Amino acid sequence: MSIAKIRSIALILLGDFLYALTVQLFLTPSGIITGGGTGIGIFVNLVTQIPVSVVVFILNVAMLVLGWLVLGKAFALTTIISTFAIPGSLAICEHVFAGVVLTNDMMLSAVFAGLGIGLALGIVIRQGASTGGMDIPPLVLKKLVNIPVSFSMMVADVLILFLQTGVSGWEILLYGIVNVLIYTITMDKVLTIGTSRIEIKVVSLKSEEICQAILKEVDRGVTVFNAKGGYSGKQQDVLLTVVSSRELPRIEKLVHTIDEDAFLIVGNASEVRGHGFTLQKQYTFNKHREDAVE
Repeated sequence: MSIAKIRSIALILLGDFLYALTVQLFLTPSGIITGGGTGIGIFVNLVTQIPVSVVVFILNVAMLVLGWLVLGKAFALTTIISTFAIPGSLAICEHVFAGVVLTNDMMLSAVFAGLGIGLALGIVIRQGASTGGMDIPPLVLKKLVNIPVSFSMMVADVLILFLQTGVSGWEILLYGIVNVLIYTITMDKVLTIGTSRIEIKVVSLKSEEICQAILKEVDRGVTVFNAKGGYSGKQQDVLLTVVSSRELPRIEKLVHTIDEDAFLIVGNASEVRGHGFTLQKQYTFNKHREDAVE
């Protein structure tokens, strides 16, 4: 097994344990409701006192079998680690942290539960894995009846939240909604960590000089587009480069030093992959000039 594969499995296990730890330290003591298989486990625990870990394990195994039958072996293999690791981690945390209450403040519990679950889910999903459980039925519905995954997941979470409301009350529902919103936002942020960058377009009559300055002084690649002014009708080049947020002020200062009338468009790129970012930089040389090509 390669080092990369071992590292990926280790991160999946870390994410699963963090998920279980968050549930035990913040959701279980406070009684705050949540979506997914854990939400069902918390509801059953409130009604029957059956440990959340047992309910989640039974649900995860059932969903794993469903995914195997409908979505295929390849999909099932990507979820099998979390299918057993999450309930196993829950069982460990229930034993080790039984009776531990970090805070009695419901809002703090909702916020930190959202942060912990979002971070855990982001770590697992970044490894190309799934937490299994109630993530699987929406994928099955998508394949069988072409219902959008996002829609069916939202409906399932809402139903699970309202199911728990019958036992916990409406105020708990509001805290549950806060929890779900925070873990959704946190998960999205984790999934884009290290990949988001700043995209800059430069329109200038001194485009060639600016291009060379960016290549040599900032060591970032530049793409040149041929464009025509909508009002003037004149042909001129538009430069496109992608940089980190820390490099943005340097680029802006560099461009305006060369051409104070340059027109800049700055925007966020949610994900950037390739040479200079996720891959090693490559350089090409010729006898006329030395360029950094990414």
